[in-house]
Amino acid sequence: MKKVKLDIVGLSYSQTQSGAYALVLGEVNGRRRLPIIIGAFEAQAIAIEIEKMTPSRPLTHDLFKSMADTFHINIKEIIIYNLVDGVFYAKLICSDGKNTHEIDARTSDAIALAVRFEAMIYTYEFILASAGIVIEGNDFLFLENMDSIAKEPEADSLPTSTKQQGYGDLTLEELQQKLQEAIAEEAYEKAARLRDELNKRGTS
Repeated sequence: MKKVKLDIVGLSYSQTQSGAYALVLGEVNGRRRLPIIIGAFEAQAIAIEIEKMTPSRPLTHDLFKSMADTFHINIKEIIIYNLVDGVFYAKLICSDGKNTHEIDARTSDAIALAVRFEAMIYTYEFILASAGIVIEGNDFLFLENMDSIAKEPEADSLPTSTKQQGYGDLTLEELQQKLQEAIAEEAYEKAARLRDELNKRGTS
C-alpha cells in the first residue's frame, strides 16, 4: 500500500469548536491537506516542541521521550493508517536497533511524539483521497466547514470555557512580558497565542 509523506503545515484554534484546535498536515510536494481536530493538551504538546519552548517540568510526551532514550528505543516513523467514522487511527513504528514494533496511538499523541523524535509522518493514499482537501493558492478550503473535519474521538467532549484571547491592544513589551509569564506558569496555549501575535508584528 502506497505511503504518502506528510509535514505539519498548520496548528490553529478552531473557530467552531471551543477548546479544540485544527492540526493541518500537508502532503510533501503536493497540494492536499489533511486537517484533524485535536484537543488543547495535545495541541500545546505539539506547539511547544515546534516552537522549542522549554517547560519547567517535563510534559507527558517529554517523559515518554526521556524513557525511550534511556532504554535506547527510537520512533522511526508514524503512520496514520485508517479512518473510520470520521476518526483517524495511527501507529508508532519503534525500534531498539534490533527489533521493530508497531504501537497503536491516537493521532495527536503520535504526532506530538514524532516532532520530539524527528520521525517521519506518513499516511496512505486512500486516506488522503477520502479525507484530504486540495488547496487553491494559499487558501485552505476547509476553513468554512470545520465541523465536517475528521477528528480525535475526544474532540466532541472538549470543555467550552476556553476562549481565544486577542492581544492586539498590547504593546510589544507587554506581549513579551506576558509570554514569559505564560511560559513560567506552563500556560502553553496562551504562550503559543502570544508568540503568534509577536510573530505577526515581526518579532519573537
